[in-house]
Amino acid sequence: MLDALGVADTDAPVEQLMRQAVPASIYTEATADSTIPRAASETEALAELRALASRNTVNRPMIGLGYYGTITPQVIQRNVLENPSWYTAYTPYQPEISQGRLEALINFQTMVAELTGLTTANASMLDESTAVVEGMLLARRAAKTASNVFAVDADALPQTKALLAARADAVGIELVTVDFAAGEELPAELFGVFVQYPGASGRVWDPSAVIDAAHVAGGLAVVAADLLALTLIASPGSLGADVAVGTTQRFGVPMGFGGPHAGYMAVRAGLERQLPGRLVGVSVDADGKPAYRLSLQTREQHIRREKATSNICTAQVLLAVMASMYAVYHGPDGLRSIAAETAAKAALLRDWLADTGAEIVHDAFFDTVQVRVPGRAAEFAEQAHHGYGILLHVADADTIGISVDETTTVSELHQVAMVFGGKQERAFGFFGTGSQGALPESLLRQDEYLTHPVFHAHRSETAMMRYLKSLADRDYALDRGMIPLGSCTMKLNAATEMAAITWPEFAGIHPFAPASDVAGYLDLITQLEGWLAEVTGYDAVSLQPNAGSQGELAGLLAIRGYHHANGDAHRTVCLIPSSAHGTNAASAVLAGMKVVVVATDELGNVDLDDLRAKIAQHADDLAALMITYPSTHGVYEHDVVEITAAVHEAGGQVYVDGANLNALLGYARFGDLGGDVSHLNLHKTFAIPHGGGGPGVGPVAAKSHLAPFLPSHPLAQRAEHAGGFVFEGGPVSAAPYGSAGVLPISWAYVRMMGADGLREATAAAVLSANYIAARLGEHFPVLYTGENGRVAHECILDLRPLKEATGITVDDVAKRLIDYGFHAPTMSFPVAGTLMVEPTESEDLGEIERFIEAMIMIKAEADATASGRWPADDNPLVHAPHTAVSLISGEWTHAYTREEAAYPVHALVAGKYWPPVRRIDQAYGDRNLVCACPPIEAFA
Repeated sequence: MLDALGVADTDAPVEQLMRQAVPASIYTEATADSTIPRAASETEALAELRALASRNTVNRPMIGLGYYGTITPQVIQRNVLENPSWYTAYTPYQPEISQGRLEALINFQTMVAELTGLTTANASMLDESTAVVEGMLLARRAAKTASNVFAVDADALPQTKALLAARADAVGIELVTVDFAAGEELPAELFGVFVQYPGASGRVWDPSAVIDAAHVAGGLAVVAADLLALTLIASPGSLGADVAVGTTQRFGVPMGFGGPHAGYMAVRAGLERQLPGRLVGVSVDADGKPAYRLSLQTREQHIRREKATSNICTAQVLLAVMASMYAVYHGPDGLRSIAAETAAKAALLRDWLADTGAEIVHDAFFDTVQVRVPGRAAEFAEQAHHGYGILLHVADADTIGISVDETTTVSELHQVAMVFGGKQERAFGFFGTGSQGALPESLLRQDEYLTHPVFHAHRSETAMMRYLKSLADRDYALDRGMIPLGSCTMKLNAATEMAAITWPEFAGIHPFAPASDVAGYLDLITQLEGWLAEVTGYDAVSLQPNAGSQGELAGLLAIRGYHHANGDAHRTVCLIPSSAHGTNAASAVLAGMKVVVVATDELGNVDLDDLRAKIAQHADDLAALMITYPSTHGVYEHDVVEITAAVHEAGGQVYVDGANLNALLGYARFGDLGGDVSHLNLHKTFAIPHGGGGPGVGPVAAKSHLAPFLPSHPLAQRAEHAGGFVFEGGPVSAAPYGSAGVLPISWAYVRMMGADGLREATAAAVLSANYIAARLGEHFPVLYTGENGRVAHECILDLRPLKEATGITVDDVAKRLIDYGFHAPTMSFPVAGTLMVEPTESEDLGEIERFIEAMIMIKAEADATASGRWPADDNPLVHAPHTAVSLISGEWTHAYTREEAAYPVHALVAGKYWPPVRRIDQAYGDRNLVCACPPIEAFA
């Protein structure tokens, strides 16, 4: 590889290559001075993780507040969560090779829509609290009023209230807290109301009158509902809600100290095109057969940029798959049985507590009993914790909340009762699951749900195992081969890194457990924060953001808070290069900033003249510059230090987008480039798997002057950053440490790499990208390179000349790569008609050569079409991909042979991947929006 790049004969050839690629002004020499320990072996890393895990105490959480104990069926844990066919897949942008996870997601959407009683659900949200925020923003867009007032339930979850406050202020929304259940009046004018159902206190009541009042005022009603409760009580849709949001965590997804979990959002008819995030729909393929794909693609943020209605560009796919399969496995009867038993246990606890003379606050509830004990709440909680290992929720000095779930035993209910002075001995008998517990008769659910055959057909473990296997076989993930998606860094998620996430000491921890129970987690988080701060050149790190987009937002909110604290609230202009990731502009708008686009030059770099002009034009109002480094075009910009200095001189802050850190780690640091704040992608550079489109973790790192404005949380176990609990920016996620359950993956990655290994990985990634650019450059022009002709960790192949010469499009090449056994590179981003290729450091030379061979042969096929060997409308490229059925059914009438279609290279004969559907009609799916499970007859 080095020989092909002309550096093999030099001293230290890898370093020579990196010096050619990375500008001298930012190049950092290797150093032995690092706080990151020497690289550990797999065995050593696991032993250290065991030691950290042992410092966590897995007590029985009865805290509730949106997080519950749940039983993950082993068939789902082993065949989804621990299966690389599911966790190493990427977002289904190539739907022909993503049909398995798309079917799982349409199961998820159907499950959510039917349980909430609404028309359409999306393919998951980041968590419940951020989903509530998105519901608020949707309500403002869709409401028939100019009001900026949003009424919030006094009985909402505390983390949701905090998140709403943080997000509403930046976009000019006024929040008004109302005790709906107590009959308090709504504000005279509003654009929406938010109802928690059941309430954080456990209370169940009928909110239909509040919903009606909101509609009369021209507003929309957003209801956060517990899906398990909805198997027993009336759905939000039946009560008149416009939007339902929540979490699916208790559907078989471990608490994991706060995540990752799949939030959800569903809307009534007419609001489908307002949905944020991703939406899976049904279309047809080239044979007219049903096929799944992502619908309404124009909502993607890289297209809409500053006009985007949300900055969310991801989902929680792996967790949504788990939750949907929990419903598939249990079916409606099983879910109803689990819910009824939970309600019965809560009612039994109420009875036992009432026997002690305790005051029960609410008569109607599902799974949470609230008890009033004047002045003694903390005392009783302490007794439960230390006496029985049970965690209760101290709502205030006088009130305790006790939540039960499917894992709660009657013995534990007895122990809780004894804390309050109940009997020491009881005879426990069997109680059935037909009980409605303490739910009011008037709110009991009457309609059916989950009627589709998929929720009835897989009751045995055998059937479920085979269903999951059949879905995985329809997909292409990293366990099959390279996924060379530029800007996505699809690298190895090593088995040792993944091992700890299912250990009970990490998976079974409630996010609001007391600090004494989570010492191991806090140590792991502190170490990881320190390592990330060192390698990025920053002073403080928050691991709370549970997606890259949320990390962007957190960084911009920190900049906003800093300017406000300095009396510079007028600084609202955010400069963003035209080549930037689309989420940059969307995040800036949601942080209350005005986007001003800066031009890029013919090399893909920031146009310095235009930048200076924009800085001069907006000097008094300049808040920030957002810049991606290396650039979105895959090039190290030589003038980056000059760029950041110009912004600082004008009083602005510099946000360096960390999406491309895999090209920089160990060779330069964002903080040394002039960066004030950055987000990182743990699901890219630091080896957390993409999970088919989520989970993600997007930590935000900052210099010391911005540290007080990084995310914090009202329920955090410790004071965070310089600001302590007096947080300026507020939380950006529901849990204090975001998706903490997957942080052991990145901890293990850094621990086993060491500082030297991280640097070597960067060099290997850059070497691979430059090798591909050199080998393919004579067949496809490489669009952007640096001053020495080098690219960073990815290269952009320009297919526009190919289309002009042969008529073959970038889509044709992408689909033909499927026939060769490959996932296509990133299509038409950041430049239309191109492919952006990122091999990462994880691919060996054999796989890289296989890709190069495929691309060269596809170029030859295009040239053969142009020369007249095949007609322009009948060649292997325009009909790609080819399914097995399309090759064997009926008479073969194409101008090319079956062998040319299916086996363009001989190596495919031994292990061919067959796509399950032919090319999908994208436009048909948008014109005919169907986002729930189609009937079985559709596949006949």
